[in-house]
Amino acid sequence: MKMMRTITILKMSVLSLSLAIGVSHLAHAEKNVFSTSSTDQKQWVGQTAPDFRLQDQNGKWHQLKDFQGKWLVLYFYPKDDSPGCTQEANRFKALAPQFTQSNAVVMGVSLDDVASHKKFSEKLGLPFPILADSDHQLAEKFGIVRNLGLIKIAKRESFLIDPKGTVVYHYSSVDTQNHADEVLKDVKRLQQKK
Repeated sequence: MKMMRTITILKMSVLSLSLAIGVSHLAHAEKNVFSTSSTDQKQWVGQTAPDFRLQDQNGKWHQLKDFQGKWLVLYFYPKDDSPGCTQEANRFKALAPQFTQSNAVVMGVSLDDVASHKKFSEKLGLPFPILADSDHQLAEKFGIVRNLGLIKIAKRESFLIDPKGTVVYHYSSVDTQNHADEVLKDVKRLQQKK
């Protein structure tokens, strides 16, 4: 009996030690992934934006070259019709006329498909395209795909691209309530510099 108890205690100790080592390795790996990701994100500013060819909620195709001569806001969001994504889309919708006056095009992007985007866009009455990056081509290029086990989503991050196609801002931390306002201010400020 005493021997069984000793073996059980030993097994539990080994299991606890294994868990502690595993968690330590996971935390270290996670730290490295985030460090690399953070470094990669900073590398986008000043770089040419990656090319893309994606459909919007109405099935219309869009490419980066279509927006030469205009400011382009690509705001990535995780999921159609979720609370934060709805709030962010509504804020861009409210400011859409001001973006247009500033020679800027706003485009939402998520990994949802065209049908999902159509439903979401019609529900909110969005006046701008939302691109279906269903095969993750653009989100992967920007390095912002988050793997949640069986599903993948785009991280909530945005990129401001100047009229020549260069990334001038990468917003890696986004507050859905005031992000659209922040981007609009940046567009106007950058236009005054040119």
